Amino acid sequence: MRLADNHPNVVSWASEPIKIPYLNPLTRKASIYIPDFLMVYVDKNGNRHQEIIEVKPAKETLLSEAKTKGDKLRYAQNMAKWQAASAYCKKHGLKFRVINENQLFGNKKKK
Repeated sequence: MRLADNHPNVVSWASEPIKIPYLNPLTRKASIYIPDFLMVYVDKNGNRHQEIIEVKPAKETLLSEAKTKGDKLRYAQNMAKWQAASAYCKKHGLKFRVINENQLFGNKKKK
């Protein structure tokens, strides 16, 4: 959030500003997904972008990182959320991106 506040290319951002309906595959019930951020920024060519960004640990974003049954269930639920978010973004002219600690901090392993 500090990076967004201080980066000259970030026009504006908001935390959890959008509610997206989706079908929870674990409960089979209609649910609401609230993505982490909506960011408006200008790229190096001066083009303005609006993007919904979700931040999650790698074990919830990559099936290869999901080691426990709980991780795998969260992964499945997240896939349903992100499918709904992608459709929402396409309809509203937004981009959707999921990032994890590898994108935020590089691929450095803890010692």
